[in-house]
Amino acid sequence: MKKVFELEFEGKKFVVETGEIAKQADGAVLVRLNETVVLSTACCSDAPKDGDFFPLTVAYEEKQYAVGKIPGSFLRREGRAGEHATLTARLIDRPIRPMFSEGFRNEVQIVNTVMSVDLDSTPEMTAMLGSSLALGISDIPFDGPIAGVYVGRVDGKFIINPTVEEKDKSDIHLAVAGTIEAINMVEAGADQVSEEDMLDALMFGHAAIKKLCQWQQEIIKEIGAPKREIELYQVDPAIEKDIADRAEARLKKAISIFDKLERQDAIEAIKNEILDDYDARKYEDEKSHRKVMRMVNDTLENLIAKEVRRLITDEKIRPDGRKVDEIRPLDAQVDILPRAHGSAMFTRGQTQVISVTTLGAKSDAQIIDGLTEEETRHWMHHYNFPPFSVGEVGRMGSPGRREIGHGALGERALAYVIPSEEEFPYTIRTVAEVVESNGSSSQASICASCMSLMAAGVPIKAIVSGIAMGLISSGPLDGKHPYTILTDIQGLEDHFGDMDFKVAGTEKGITALQMDIKIKGISREVLKEALSQANIARAKIREVMAATISVPRPDVGKYAPKMDTFFIDPDRIREVIGTGGKVINDIIAQCDEVKIDIEDSGQVTIYHMDRETINKAKAMILNIIRVAKVGEVFDGEVNRVEDYGAFVHLFGNVDGLCHVSQLGYGYVDKAQSVVKVGDIIKVKVIEIDDKGKVKVSHKEFTEKPEGYDESKDRAARSEHSPRPNKPPFKGPRNFKK
Repeated sequence: MKKVFELEFEGKKFVVETGEIAKQADGAVLVRLNETVVLSTACCSDAPKDGDFFPLTVAYEEKQYAVGKIPGSFLRREGRAGEHATLTARLIDRPIRPMFSEGFRNEVQIVNTVMSVDLDSTPEMTAMLGSSLALGISDIPFDGPIAGVYVGRVDGKFIINPTVEEKDKSDIHLAVAGTIEAINMVEAGADQVSEEDMLDALMFGHAAIKKLCQWQQEIIKEIGAPKREIELYQVDPAIEKDIADRAEARLKKAISIFDKLERQDAIEAIKNEILDDYDARKYEDEKSHRKVMRMVNDTLENLIAKEVRRLITDEKIRPDGRKVDEIRPLDAQVDILPRAHGSAMFTRGQTQVISVTTLGAKSDAQIIDGLTEEETRHWMHHYNFPPFSVGEVGRMGSPGRREIGHGALGERALAYVIPSEEEFPYTIRTVAEVVESNGSSSQASICASCMSLMAAGVPIKAIVSGIAMGLISSGPLDGKHPYTILTDIQGLEDHFGDMDFKVAGTEKGITALQMDIKIKGISREVLKEALSQANIARAKIREVMAATISVPRPDVGKYAPKMDTFFIDPDRIREVIGTGGKVINDIIAQCDEVKIDIEDSGQVTIYHMDRETINKAKAMILNIIRVAKVGEVFDGEVNRVEDYGAFVHLFGNVDGLCHVSQLGYGYVDKAQSVVKVGDIIKVKVIEIDDKGKVKVSHKEFTEKPEGYDESKDRAARSEHSPRPNKPPFKGPRNFKK
């Protein structure tokens, strides 16, 4: 039976409908926020999957009909998920995943179909609420609900789920999610705001999240199905004891080895010894064999995690011997790739990134075919994580969700210091290649890319550095259990820790923030401590970066296209383009295939590797739209001669008429007696009529005869001027009716 629930929320109206659509799903809701409509469904497999992870899949399906568009692909169908859809799916997955019990192995799939979009009523957070509610009313065991909101700040005032216009004015772009008790996911960009302001924004967002969670609880209480019994995966206690007795002491020793690869080899040797022993034993069938081997592997992983966490929380000892707030050794270099427009390498411990910047014309901007208001993008940051960076053999090809997410994080962190298109009319693409990784590669990519941009001559506003923070807790963050915040986490600490908290920014403030946690939530006090510790670390990293390159290069590199930009009257654009592009194509052909972009505003941008070629093209365009002024002097070519005067080419497509009386002193019968086509003569502009026609004089540049009398000259011209023949007067005409 159909049920409808409504909530007035921050000036908009949420409507949830259930019981009518997609009834065969385990849970389904149609969520409306004003005119945004999202169908959210949740399904769970009956049996657990073989594997050592929770198989949760979140899909965010953007339908072009939602904004009245037909897809631009050849088949006119929606293709693979675009970048925005992929990032939104990750945004929803991250706060939901920690809300399932440890050992949950049944496959869960959440599908959000975006069916109608009002850009002022966020489809992303509508889908997040729908995902939580679909799980909540289903029989799938889920320790929710969760909810999320966007937070903006305009003129110092915080706003929940800002409109498109408000987003344009906002200096904070925060996505925050959590439960009724605490925050468990953060994704933010900000225009260099302080840690305290960011904390206030987070808490402001969480207050709104509580309202949405309370509303969901009411709906679940009324229509929620009883939760099904799920067999959670657990390790056999006998296997746990046997492996602990045989391997615990040796694993503790191996974990304390400083070098990542040596440490891995030592740990792997112990693990392989135990695994080989169990693998050689006899089993009833292949299924039992696989089950035991998985338990053995999980037990070994748990022993490693337990020891890593114990060392950090109890003894404040990290796997590589660092203090909890100590950064690994840093190194920064620029110009490592001679033909690239800009290049840099940043190394932090055993994490190393090479970043390369390429500059292109504005026409090289990325075209966005999605449901957002963004249509093109002139700043792009891409992140690649090949398997060799961690010493493994693996899949190569198109980027996965993680690579897209890390690339977007770097793009957001640097976006606030990238110059506007008006200031620097290039398309900018920076690619971060991770060549070695032991944790925090996304933040290393931000540091490397910042230096790469400066090396390429991009006039960024400030240096941006990034750091990844971690947290290890001995229990819930309730004030009773000790916890440790770690600066610059490495692979083991990330894998076995409770939090991955990435912070990037300038000396002035934060530009990007991302937080994922494996526990239920995190408090303001813990966030404040992590942000404060991160601020100190970011300052140290900036010092190393500034010692290598402190300011952007004054000009783009040798192999980068040079650029000049200027404005012309928009009404004259058609003259520069010409019929069918004839004029502009002729300029391009004469100027070595120079690239020219002309905006509707009248902004003209010219690109070429050679400055002289740019100057030549610019002069040709300016000549086309140039306006003659009285008093200007030109050396012009005579391109047409009539009895009454000569037409002299001045510039561009502008000719001036030099009347026969202005060709010299004294009476001249015909212009042909003084000049011919092809002659170069000096002329002065003497008049421009209201139709724009230009009259010029050559007389001033000829020798004046001795005793010259201008009045006699005028009389001679008048005498020789032809007089019109007038017909005889015949009186008034008679008209007959």
